[in-house]
Amino acid sequence: MTSSDFSLHGAIDLGARRAAAQRQQQRPASGASGDSSSSSVIDVTDATFNTEVVERSRSVPVLVDFWADWCQPCKQLGPILEKLANEAGGRWVLAKVDIDANPALGQQLARMGVQGIPFVAAVVAGQMLPVLNGAAPEPQVRQVLDQLFDALRQQGLLPEDDGADAAQQPAADPLELEAEAALQRGDLDGAATAFGRILETRPNDPFAKSGLALVDLQRRAGSYDPAAVRKDAADRPDDAAAQAKAADLELLEGRVDEAFDRLIDAVRRTTGDERDAARKHLLSLFDVLPPDDPRVARARRRLASALF
Repeated sequence: MTSSDFSLHGAIDLGARRAAAQRQQQRPASGASGDSSSSSVIDVTDATFNTEVVERSRSVPVLVDFWADWCQPCKQLGPILEKLANEAGGRWVLAKVDIDANPALGQQLARMGVQGIPFVAAVVAGQMLPVLNGAAPEPQVRQVLDQLFDALRQQGLLPEDDGADAAQQPAADPLELEAEAALQRGDLDGAATAFGRILETRPNDPFAKSGLALVDLQRRAGSYDPAAVRKDAADRPDDAAAQAKAADLELLEGRVDEAFDRLIDAVRRTTGDERDAARKHLLSLFDVLPPDDPRVARARRRLASALF
């Protein structure tokens, strides 16, 4: 397959390309309101990529989110990246590239060997580094970005934090920092201990509950053979345990709605102990996300409908 006929996610028909072009035309051009550098999230095109990404990266890191309107995982990852970019307060910029509207950049991904979207790259001092290929839950995305910027600082590509931002923020909880650091280095036991200590003093702390649920999920999935799990799930649609394992993998891949839908469908198809096992596993996956996540609210409504 050559780069000219490469598709990142199945065939893209002419209608999709026309719709993407119309969306691009309807967006205000980056910097139209004055100072483009004041925005933490910008739309980038084939024509503006060099200026808005490559040249900009010589003064501030730029994360590039390659997405398309037909890509459901892109719609899950995009809002997370935008939220983190706004939280960063200008320390890095998020550039969004619709590959349907910008085929030259899509072909560049093909030449890089990228096989799917969403794909996120960091551009620093004019150099592009792969960061994420596929969607992921917010805690995992935070972890990946923290590791990226730590590595860049260690290599001298970013200045060390001078503490100016910290002076404007509430002091971080030492146990929260300990838990996050343990997650970043892959120390699941250490992270679980730190999250547990937080819950001893704050039993309903959402950060700790979500973090502990993520640790449990990563522990389970670490023992899975992904190919075998997916085959078992396809072969045994009424087996709650098989569907639970497949949902675990989907959630870790950022396919949140698919994971929830899988278990809700299992609740509908099964009875007795199998049904209850699927329901309880779904509730455990809800805990991985923040309680106010709209995807959790939607899934709770669908679960109620499936049960009653």
